[in-house]
Amino acid sequence: MPEFWGDVEGSQRAMQELARLKESVERWRGLERRVASTLELVELALAENEASLEGQLRDEVAELSALLEQKEMEVTLSGPYDDRDAILSIHAGAGGTESQDWAQMLLRMYLRWGERSGYPAQLLDSTPGEEAGIKSATVEFRGRLAFGYLKAEKGVHRLVRLSPFDADHMRHTSFAMVEVMPSAQENVDVTIRPDDIKEDFYRASGHGGQNVQKVSSAVRITHLPSGIVVTCQSERSQFQNREIAMRIVLARLMERELERQAEEQAKIKGERISAGWSNQIRSYVLQPYQMVKDHRTEHETSDTQGVLDGDIDAFLKPYLVAQVGKG
Repeated sequence: MPEFWGDVEGSQRAMQELARLKESVERWRGLERRVASTLELVELALAENEASLEGQLRDEVAELSALLEQKEMEVTLSGPYDDRDAILSIHAGAGGTESQDWAQMLLRMYLRWGERSGYPAQLLDSTPGEEAGIKSATVEFRGRLAFGYLKAEKGVHRLVRLSPFDADHMRHTSFAMVEVMPSAQENVDVTIRPDDIKEDFYRASGHGGQNVQKVSSAVRITHLPSGIVVTCQSERSQFQNREIAMRIVLARLMERELERQAEEQAKIKGERISAGWSNQIRSYVLQPYQMVKDHRTEHETSDTQGVLDGDIDAFLKPYLVAQVGKG
């Protein structure tokens, strides 16, 4: 045991995993107890010929079925980082205002998804577009399995619509890239030496009033070994901006390690991994017809407004289940 506790990082990871497993076991036992209680009620209703309990039992069975489906999905999301918070970044593609407006629509979609699914979201940073929309945005979704679910959204999202910015109302195609990273723990998942970091502080631009212009609150952090550069100016405090930027740097370093592992596994299996802007995962067509289609699972729906309002679980779950099958 002294050897175990002597390895601070290793023991910390082990204790975190133990706590996670204990929590998972207790959730399953809670469901087991509820099923047992319902079965007792069924036996009582049959013995006493209590037809009045039928409605209550139907409701209980429906709730248990939904809970079981949720638990089965949680078993599917059993990757080493699936239970982490998620850091999601959106980047507008080429096309100026069209793509920047599309990036903002995606941001709204994910924020709505967070509200619907019980994952509080914090906008870490955002760069506004020249005329409308955003050039990029980074959001953190907090809650168990946030990364497990949202990792299905990584890739290029394509929009087809009649442009609200075109005087001739021509049909336009816009693209935006979505990145999803698990939150990283410094000195556990990723170790950064002080010499590996270059920090620059400057005056923020854009919205924020006079304080933004007078105080050098914006932060740019460069991780020298990897070349990763992260800027943050969303907060008024230089300290807060630095803290957020460092969290994103850690997440990006962790993402690179996960991508390296995935590439190694793909080489062993003889698979090809599509990277960057070539990896188009979903199309959202608003004109000349209404359809959202996932190109990985072929799942599609005509309820485009519902999807853009955050109802994306029907796309997340089939993809995640299919990935487990491939593993």
